[in-house]
Amino acid sequence: MVRPTSVTILDTTLRDGLQIEDAIVPTEAKVALGEQLIAAGLKEIEVGSFVNPKKVPQMADTGEVLQCLQSHEAEGVDFFTLVFNLKGAQRAVDAGAKNIKLVLSASEGHSQANSDAPIAQATQRLLEAATFAKDNGVRFDIATAVSFICPFDGITDADHLVEVLRPFVDAGAHGVGVADTIGNANPSLVARNTSAVIEAFPGNPVNLHLHDTYNFGMANVIAALDLGISNFDAAMGGLGGCPFAPGAAGNIGTDDLVHLLHREGVNTGVDVEALSTIREPLTAAVGHELTSSLSSIPAVPAAYHA
Repeated sequence: MVRPTSVTILDTTLRDGLQIEDAIVPTEAKVALGEQLIAAGLKEIEVGSFVNPKKVPQMADTGEVLQCLQSHEAEGVDFFTLVFNLKGAQRAVDAGAKNIKLVLSASEGHSQANSDAPIAQATQRLLEAATFAKDNGVRFDIATAVSFICPFDGITDADHLVEVLRPFVDAGAHGVGVADTIGNANPSLVARNTSAVIEAFPGNPVNLHLHDTYNFGMANVIAALDLGISNFDAAMGGLGGCPFAPGAAGNIGTDDLVHLLHREGVNTGVDVEALSTIREPLTAAVGHELTSSLSSIPAVPAAYHA
């Protein structure tokens, strides 16, 4: 497989980056961070999730954040929100969402922890949301949590992963996402399961969502590039984590990912200098230091081409 020459990054700072934080970041601060991400050249932004605000209060203002940023759609920026059921899809449509991402666990243990339901029941619930989205002209993607390793059930079987995704592809999903929710997958496991998804659904772009708990994140990016993957999720400063997956640490950093890709000669359309200016207001918003590798380096390393 030939490596892609350009990659699209879906920045998840405003959703995955903030959903596990103790501090509830004010709406205006989220919007300001979103504006900075867009100014740095990011064309896909995940602004939040339409979930129960009692369970995830950090996401209670997702509709407001989306509406404040939507004027940038005219500039070619796409905004995404996470949805877990029909009610969430209805709230997304009411807020003017044009893209939603449905999230389903690839293991029974995580499905019970994350959605209080077995996979079969969660699938039916999400298919209702998918139908509602399609009927209202909204694109939907499907993504599976714990696509490689589950903290409850262990290693995820590749064939099982494909079958969990299949009903949504059959229902008209656009993108197909696979997530290393606890950041414990190694490159060979990422290659095995991701390859199975690529082969099963050749008509759908595959997106990789990586966490960096055990420092495999960037190695897994390289493994995915070698599979031809050209869509990655990341969060500025390495923020993030799943509230319902014990041991999950932050996402791979958008800043680290951009730097790696540029050093590998892969275009992202992102201005690294502009991206670096987001660290200070983001640190102030969450009230603690960031964890990406570049967040502790005062100057962006110079580009290098062999």
